[in-house]
Amino acid sequence: MRAYISELSKHIGETVTLEGWLVKKRSSGKIGFLQIRDGSGDVQGVASRADLDEVSWQAIEELTQESTLRVSGVVQEDKRAPSGVEVHLGKIEILAISPEFPISPKEHGVSFLMEKRHLWLRSSRQRAALRVRSEVSQGIRDFFYERGFTLIDSPILTPAACEGTSTLFETDYFGEQAYLSQSGQLYLEPAAAALGKVYCFGPTFRAEKSKTRRHLMEFWMVEPEVAFLEFGGLCELAEEFVCALVARVLDRCSAELATLERDRSVLESITAPFPRITYSDAIDALKADGLDVSWGDDLGAEEETALASRFGKPVLLTHFPAAIKAFYMEPDPDNPDQVLGVDVLAPEGYGEIIGGSQRIHDHDLLLERIRAHDLPLEAFDWYLDVRKFGTFPHSGFGMGLERFVAWVTGLKHLRETIPYPRMLNKIYP
Repeated sequence: MRAYISELSKHIGETVTLEGWLVKKRSSGKIGFLQIRDGSGDVQGVASRADLDEVSWQAIEELTQESTLRVSGVVQEDKRAPSGVEVHLGKIEILAISPEFPISPKEHGVSFLMEKRHLWLRSSRQRAALRVRSEVSQGIRDFFYERGFTLIDSPILTPAACEGTSTLFETDYFGEQAYLSQSGQLYLEPAAAALGKVYCFGPTFRAEKSKTRRHLMEFWMVEPEVAFLEFGGLCELAEEFVCALVARVLDRCSAELATLERDRSVLESITAPFPRITYSDAIDALKADGLDVSWGDDLGAEEETALASRFGKPVLLTHFPAAIKAFYMEPDPDNPDQVLGVDVLAPEGYGEIIGGSQRIHDHDLLLERIRAHDLPLEAFDWYLDVRKFGTFPHSGFGMGLERFVAWVTGLKHLRETIPYPRMLNKIYP
């Protein structure tokens, strides 16, 4: 019976056949130990020379790291093993011998590993990170599905920018100028008028010439947009969303977190409500900490890290100066120089993981802001229509999947949270 390693605990005492790759081996001359993986997990195969035919025993000698093999044997319970079982092998068949694998157990530089990213994915830490990513992705979909949201697939090719064109990848669209999308938000807002609660989840692109550990040129972003949701409700939705995803990872990714050596206690403390601080109060706090900042500055990584470190859990930073935020953000009714915007800052130096706002729903005010930002009016005629034909208050946010995964896994750089990272001067493989 063919089985997957992840299912072996259901087959104790049974003979199974596994197909996979050799991670490593050791032999004492009469007994061989093979660590085998098949994509679903790892297991140790125990081979006794007395139980194997000569061809199978010879295979142990020939097998190299990452060689492909098929084995058969009896599943035995072993509580000392990470998987809780081991397989006592009765037959070993080589399917393909791998030449010397470029990535050995020794230390390798990041540049080398990135050039071999297609092979680096096979390492235990990279597999763990991508499993967490997969779980978070499914958790995102489940979160919104269970709350009555409709998935909207916003276009990737767009004629207009969400926040200006300086950081967009430009392309030719049959003689017209087009861009790779930096956000699906503008297309979600009309959909919210049709369906109430909507979200998009897909790849986005930023042509930012940044080499920091927090940035990628191509990343995945989830963006909900909700009709009649105002600023207070938006902040509560963001808190609920983060808490739900963290709880899901804790519940379903224990083995992966252990492989990544993530401190679970940090994640276990993530509960709502989160601390909240206005931008103005944040500037005062940063100045008190000795940072050189002024009201009106766009806060960077250093300032975000300093703020989040004051609380030890995610913090909601709110009410930003209108001059440093996007044209579509609703002004604060108590201070029009500020907007009803919110950033969720993760602790431990990971910075902004969510950015959102209440949107301007007044047609004339939005038109004024488009002109003030020197944006091409003809590109936003359709967007203004949302305010012309039955306008309504609405709010939404965006969360980058890779930043969130980096934070919950404790990985220092976003390049390990996506299968094939696209960074400045890095598009291979």
